[in-house]
Amino acid sequence: MSELNSGLQATANPSDLHDTIETKKKSGWPKGRKRKKSLKDVNAPKQPLTGYVRFLNNRREQLRRENPNLSFSEITKVLGAEWSNLQQREKQRFLDDAEKDKERYQTEMEAYQKTDAYKQFKSQQEKRLKGDIEEDMNVNGDTLEEENDTTTSTNGNFDIPIFTEDFLDHNKARESELRQLRKQTTELEEQNAILSKHIENMKQAIDKLEVDSVQQRNSNLALQNHLDNLRSTLTSHFSTIPLPGTNEIPSLDTIDTYMGKLHTLILDSPQENESLIATVREIVGRFNSDRLEQ
Repeated sequence: MSELNSGLQATANPSDLHDTIETKKKSGWPKGRKRKKSLKDVNAPKQPLTGYVRFLNNRREQLRRENPNLSFSEITKVLGAEWSNLQQREKQRFLDDAEKDKERYQTEMEAYQKTDAYKQFKSQQEKRLKGDIEEDMNVNGDTLEEENDTTTSTNGNFDIPIFTEDFLDHNKARESELRQLRKQTTELEEQNAILSKHIENMKQAIDKLEVDSVQQRNSNLALQNHLDNLRSTLTSHFSTIPLPGTNEIPSLDTIDTYMGKLHTLILDSPQENESLIATVREIVGRFNSDRLEQ
């Protein structure tokens, strides 16, 4: 006990006291000891909310109204499943709001840490922790000394004594790995959001192409109908006009070749086919008149 009290006196140096307080923070609270209510910094900026918490706050009341018989834990379980199944583009708006809130908190916290109110709170916090250490040593000095010598923490395949530099270093390494995993998760979520946006753009492009394709088919069908009507009209008007030399009469199947041969005869021998040209002009004029009347 005397050794522990002398150890406490050795921490009178401010830097040593700070190290002792930090060790107290990381080492946890003694077993069997009632923990005092921690100090709350009422002047600190409001903590940021994660995207998941924002989703819970946005959806919880509606789900409670729809299912009044569900307990709080059951509602939380249902909301957790909804979040897991939520499409990325719907989930992204909550993540974006959370990122903006995080930036807001960091900016406000940086400004707050420069104020006298923050310095006063830190001073009160250190005094509170120092008092906890003194009380803990006075009440449980012998037990704490024994635990420092004999208690070990086992996790997986390692065996590290608690309240030692090795344990704290190991804890820092695990926290660093956790931060790295969180960073990777955020990057993957951002990549998924980008991919989802690309997929959505591709779907929109496909839908547009399908609409254009339908319009093109309708246009082709209208042109084909117009061509069939034109062939039918030409066959009807030229059915009494045999081609000179072959006496060929047009039909729906031969109207294309008939009109080609007629065109060739008129261009090659216009003087020899003056009567035919006059007849064609008359038919074409009557044909145009019929179209104008329609």
